[in-house]
Amino acid sequence: MKTVWLTDKRISSGSVMLLGGFDGLHLGHRQLLSRAKTYNLPVGVMTIVGGKDDGLFTFVERESIFRANGVDFVFELTFAEIKDLSPSAFLELLQKEFAPKAFICGEDFRFGAGASGTPKWIEEWGQVRVEILSLVEIAGEKVSSRKVKALLQNGKIEEANLRLGERFFLLGKVEKDRQVGRTLGFPTANIAYPQGKFALKKGVYETLVCVNGKEYKGITNYGARPTFENETVWTETYLDGFDGDLYGKQLKVEFVRFLREITKFSSAEELKAQLTKDIEAVRK
Repeated sequence: MKTVWLTDKRISSGSVMLLGGFDGLHLGHRQLLSRAKTYNLPVGVMTIVGGKDDGLFTFVERESIFRANGVDFVFELTFAEIKDLSPSAFLELLQKEFAPKAFICGEDFRFGAGASGTPKWIEEWGQVRVEILSLVEIAGEKVSSRKVKALLQNGKIEEANLRLGERFFLLGKVEKDRQVGRTLGFPTANIAYPQGKFALKKGVYETLVCVNGKEYKGITNYGARPTFENETVWTETYLDGFDGDLYGKQLKVEFVRFLREITKFSSAEELKAQLTKDIEAVRK
């Protein structure tokens, strides 16, 4: 178990712990966090490393989300090391490490070997107070990371963002690539899509990028570059109105809406004409 402190608070009189997968903070998670803050104790969030599915966010991205939302510490648990623990062994591990005054979880939380632990089980265990909150729903369906992933897979970025409570984003360092965009009048900031991060639908997106405190609208191609016979998957982002060097800088690319499918154009001139249409659509 790895613990990362995000604030200057330290555990002296116990903590409040949020239980769940916490692949970022969707609206259901945010409800738990809001309740936890009423205790006026350090708030910790668990997040699972190495599960069977890719995460919505990398662990660096998750830590940035938790920090921005006032979480004091995050404890990263390796799935392989906890999947066979009994419910009591799992809770005793957390109790020994963090001396929690309370656990807070959603009513669908499951843990321990065979997912045999439930919120009711924690109540009956009786060692630490547990608050069990009702699930948050949108259109009659619970908000969950699984639902967000399904929406991202289908390019429904706006619906995914609604459930996340913020824009889905990519955090990464700008690298040099082919520099073809520069020759078209559309220089791009190129970021490799991280291994282990959930892959949204490949396509061209409206995005937002903040550089030196200023926000720029952008168009981002996530996927291959078929016009130039290049199958390598990158995120290439053109920042409307930006003039400068971004190589080596860490950028946060926020996805706003899906614009179109990736298309193989017959020439560079035809691609340039389409990019002009794309940026005009984003400016509206």
